[in-house]
Amino acid sequence: MDSPFAEYLQARRAEVEAALAAALPTPPACPAVVANAMRYSVTAGGKRLRPILCLAAAEAVGGDRSLALPAACAIELIHTYSLIHDDLPAMDNDTMRRGRPTLHVVVGEAMAILAGDGLLTEAFALLARAPDTNDPAIVARKLRVAGVVAAAAGATGMVGGQALDLDGSRRPSGLRATGLLATGHADFDADALRVMHSKKTGALIRAAAVAGAIMGGAPDATVERVDAATGDFGLAFQIVDDILDVEGESVELGKTPGKDAAAGKPTYPALFGLDAARTMAAECLERAERALGAAGLADSRVMDIGRWIVNRSN
Repeated sequence: MDSPFAEYLQARRAEVEAALAAALPTPPACPAVVANAMRYSVTAGGKRLRPILCLAAAEAVGGDRSLALPAACAIELIHTYSLIHDDLPAMDNDTMRRGRPTLHVVVGEAMAILAGDGLLTEAFALLARAPDTNDPAIVARKLRVAGVVAAAAGATGMVGGQALDLDGSRRPSGLRATGLLATGHADFDADALRVMHSKKTGALIRAAAVAGAIMGGAPDATVERVDAATGDFGLAFQIVDDILDVEGESVELGKTPGKDAAAGKPTYPALFGLDAARTMAAECLERAERALGAAGLADSRVMDIGRWIVNRSN
C-alpha cells in the first residue's frame, strides 16, 4: 500500500493535471498548431513539484487550497516554458525531456519558441483572472503573488540564472569538467554556483511556496520563513539534480544524463565531489526544517516535500 505521503502526492498531482488541462487555451481562439505544441509539453508529465508545493504551503498555513490552485498552475506553465527554451539548440541542445522527444525536435525550433512564449504569457493571464473574485483581500493577495512570480521568472530570477549558466559554460576559460572532477575557475567558484542556481532553479521553487502561503492568508512572518526554508529546498533540488546527472540512467531520469559534464558546466559534484555534494543537500534539509519549525510548520506536507526533493531518484 502506498504511504500517506505518496497518496497525497498522487491526489495533488491529479488535481493539478486537471486544472492545467482546463487552463490551456484551445482553438478556435488559439491556433491549433501552437495550442497543440503547448499541450504537448505541459501534458508530458513530470513531478509537478512546484504546483504541489504551492498547494501544500497554502494548506500548511491553514488556507483554502483552491485559492492557490491558479497560482500553482501558472507556475507550472512558467516552468514548462523554461524547459522548452532550455532544451533549444541555442541553449542546452537537448533532445529528450520527461521521457520523450523535446518539443523543438517534434515541431521545430520556431514553433517551440512560440509555444514557450505562449505558456509564459498565459501564466500571467491565469494569475490575473483566477480565482475570480471581488473580495479586496483576495485581490490583494493575487496582485502580491503576481509580483512574486514575475520576479522569480524574470531577469532577477530564472532568466538571470540561465544567463549566468550560459556565460559560465561557454566562455573559453570557463570550468571544463574532465570526468567527474574539474579544474576550478576563479569566475565560477562555490559562491558563484550558489548564486546561479538560487536564480535558475531556486527562485521558482521559492515562489511556488511563497505564492501558496500568501494565497493561504499567512502572516508576513510565516511567509518569510516559508521563503527561507524553500530557498534551501531549491538549492537541495539542484544539488541532487547534479548528482543524478552523474549517476542517473536515461530511462529513470526521463532526460539525457551526463549532459552537464559533457558541456563543461560547473556543478556541485564537479566542484566538491559526490560525497560532499550529498552532505550539502542534507544540510539544506536541516536548515529548512529549522526555518519551518520556527513557523510551526515542521510537521507539514511542505517539509515532507523537502525530504522528497533530497531523496528522489529522478
